[in-house]
Amino acid sequence: MKRREFLTTVVAGTLAAAAKNIPVIDSHIHLFDVSRMQGVPWPPKDSPIYRTALPDRLRKLAVPHGVVGAIEIECSPWFADNQWVLDVAHKDAIIVGTIGDLEPGTASFAKQLETLHKNPLFRGIRYGNIWDRDLGKKLADPSFVNDLKLLPEAGLVLDTANPDPALIHSVVHLTDQVPNLTVIVDHLPELTPPADPIARKKCDADLQLLGQRKQVFTKLSGIVRVDKGHVPLDLPFYRDRLDHIWGTFGADRILFGSDWPNSDQWATYPEVFKLAQEFILSKDAASQEKFYWKNSVRAYSWVKRDPSQPSV
Repeated sequence: MKRREFLTTVVAGTLAAAAKNIPVIDSHIHLFDVSRMQGVPWPPKDSPIYRTALPDRLRKLAVPHGVVGAIEIECSPWFADNQWVLDVAHKDAIIVGTIGDLEPGTASFAKQLETLHKNPLFRGIRYGNIWDRDLGKKLADPSFVNDLKLLPEAGLVLDTANPDPALIHSVVHLTDQVPNLTVIVDHLPELTPPADPIARKKCDADLQLLGQRKQVFTKLSGIVRVDKGHVPLDLPFYRDRLDHIWGTFGADRILFGSDWPNSDQWATYPEVFKLAQEFILSKDAASQEKFYWKNSVRAYSWVKRDPSQPSV
């Protein structure tokens, strides 16, 4: 494993030079500390990634690839962990924003949002196929929708979680009801197209609708996947799906995200980075900059905390 990591680091370093040292904002990482007295709700103890993931560990993996900042995405439904992440982020300038976890449609939502929003690093919330939630069902609740309307009023965003055709359809309805809400669809390469032709056509139509909505962004996170018992690490295996996403959303609304350390279950950080970089190097320099950092500014309005971090 060490030899493989070394080789992929060398290759990724070569690619980084080819990309003219464009600074990178990793728009999808997770932080947790398994040594806490209260433990963590995720990952489970029997998981291969059950190991503390904090900014110092991220730096060692990501900085060699040109990463100068990262956005932390919630991996806990515990309200107190919103503040725990903000406290961790405060200590390390590589974290330029956090996406927390709150439950819209509850009596405490507005007050909790107001409290967390006082910290400029807090950039929004996540909702989707996580923590046994169902966005489609909740959109029928007026109080849920009204709470989501508070997000754009505060300049905050909504990240989705773990896309499937039903979630994509729900995001269409969400953006119908709250058209000024910025929505970032994570892990879109993980979306498995339905086998049924009618269902696939419907899913493609939903994606095309979202592709036309300028307030909807997506991430090329969750690229790698298991196929026939192993994880392919060559770009041609993934290219058709990535090309489809690029053709749907275009250069202005796609962001880089590693999904670290969740991605460690399938590939190392250098391997994940290399796949994304090989794909984006086929695009022009302006598109590369948008992918690596400019689109993340537009989507999240993250906080510049270090001179190495770019600004528009």
